[in-house]
Amino acid sequence: MSNPNANAIPAARPRVTVKTITSLAMLTALAYVAMLLSKLLPQISGFLQMDVKDTVVCIGGFLFGPLSAAIISIVVALVEMFTVSDTGIIGLIMNVLATCAFCCTASFVYMKLRSRKGAVLGLALGTVVLTVVMLLWNYLITPIYMHMDRSVVADMLPTVFLPFNLVKGGLNMALILILYKPVVTALRKARLAPERENAASGDRFDAGFLLFSLALLATFVVLVLVLSGKI
Repeated sequence: MSNPNANAIPAARPRVTVKTITSLAMLTALAYVAMLLSKLLPQISGFLQMDVKDTVVCIGGFLFGPLSAAIISIVVALVEMFTVSDTGIIGLIMNVLATCAFCCTASFVYMKLRSRKGAVLGLALGTVVLTVVMLLWNYLITPIYMHMDRSVVADMLPTVFLPFNLVKGGLNMALILILYKPVVTALRKARLAPERENAASGDRFDAGFLLFSLALLATFVVLVLVLSGKI
């Protein structure tokens, strides 16, 4: 006997899927633009480039989850490799590892604890995971890519790679804390992002939190300039 509900298709599902794909495509494009703008930032030790595309990728992860953050990071890294990058497949691998370590960790924590505290905790943990992961992979891959002795790279781990990744993670953390609300508000007005759950108290303006975020941003901007030898 046939099931009368066998051919029933939820009407809202395709619409939500299209919206999600549109939002992810928009965030991917914004992340690519952020990557291009990052090329204007000073390099550290002549070859390490600060990259603020993780800000956009992580906002996508906060909205749609860690898997979405991973997808955006892979797509942007692929497009970067074929357009403006001269580091080839090694650069692609390092980009994806760094972005996923930071953004997927942060968005996973935020999915479990949807609050400002959860965002700060997730971003801080993401910075730690980014630093640890990239210390390992820089030790393994940089000697091959830069044609250096592994002992030389090992000496650079605490003096170059450690502070670089901590500052990179901290810079993106500060930018996310400042930009998340206006970006998400714009996406929600365009009906391209899910509505906030229990929005009653979470949408209030918090001047103290904004000042904290701006102070954090100023701190890491200064550290970027110090590491790059500008001041």
